[in-house]
Amino acid sequence: MTSMRVAVAPVLDDHIVGAVTQVGAQLVDIENAQVVVWIGGPEGFPELPDGVEWVALSTAGVERFVDAGVLDDKRIWTNASGFYADGCAEHALALLLAGTRQVIASTRTRWAKDAVDPAVRTLRGSTVAIIGAGGIGRALTPMLKACGATVLAVNRTGTPVAGSDVTLSAERTDEAFARADHVVLAAPDTPDTRHLINDRTLALLKPHSWVINVARGPLVDQTALYRALTDGVIAGAGLDVTDPEPPSPDDPLFDLDNVVITPHVANPAGRLTVEMAPHLADNLRRFAAGERLASVLAVGRGY
Repeated sequence: MTSMRVAVAPVLDDHIVGAVTQVGAQLVDIENAQVVVWIGGPEGFPELPDGVEWVALSTAGVERFVDAGVLDDKRIWTNASGFYADGCAEHALALLLAGTRQVIASTRTRWAKDAVDPAVRTLRGSTVAIIGAGGIGRALTPMLKACGATVLAVNRTGTPVAGSDVTLSAERTDEAFARADHVVLAAPDTPDTRHLINDRTLALLKPHSWVINVARGPLVDQTALYRALTDGVIAGAGLDVTDPEPPSPDDPLFDLDNVVITPHVANPAGRLTVEMAPHLADNLRRFAAGERLASVLAVGRGY
């Protein structure tokens, strides 16, 4: 294992360096590396020498790397899918509870109980659909179950998600919308998922439904969402991501009492490498042992 050569770039983060040294790997520059751990986005990403066998990206979403033409088929690429699942799931639950319990509306009033009280709902007995039930979905499922909700998971293949009550394949997403009281988006941004939330799919939801997005902004057609929110098609939305990001300061969604927008903090930047480090150490051990790595990218699919 001591012969494994790892470059950490563009900055030598202490948590990531600790993960590398923990497994007995040698820190080197990119020109001499077998493994490159890249912290951040595609800006400044170098042309890699042929000796680099694996690139470990620190982000879960790799759309910007795809758009920049960084990914290739010469080596293994991994992302941080699942590394930040617990925090993102916690944030999704917070947004959902803030909406259904009318915390948002209440904080914008001065004890206007008559206006808020009838709209307060509980997750007990409700059905929550998790669209894109990967790492975040697996982490969120027991949290929702603890609140008394039924969990309807949707993933690409329909492979059962542990703990969920029902798992459907992506081709049955419309059915999930129709059955759900609330929807949590946790899917990657791909051509198949862009504007997954649109006029048609919003109409499948219920007047008391909340839509929560902790995934990627482009999953939501925000113009359609605004119409649905102002016309009473759904009850509200909690967005940790937007399209564009950041949103314009005069975005009309900011003015709605049934919307909460948080500034992409489900996975706070200050904890990114803290959360990544143990997963990276595990993957480095797998690489040294010749085992399959976790979170390997399907480069052609973009996730």
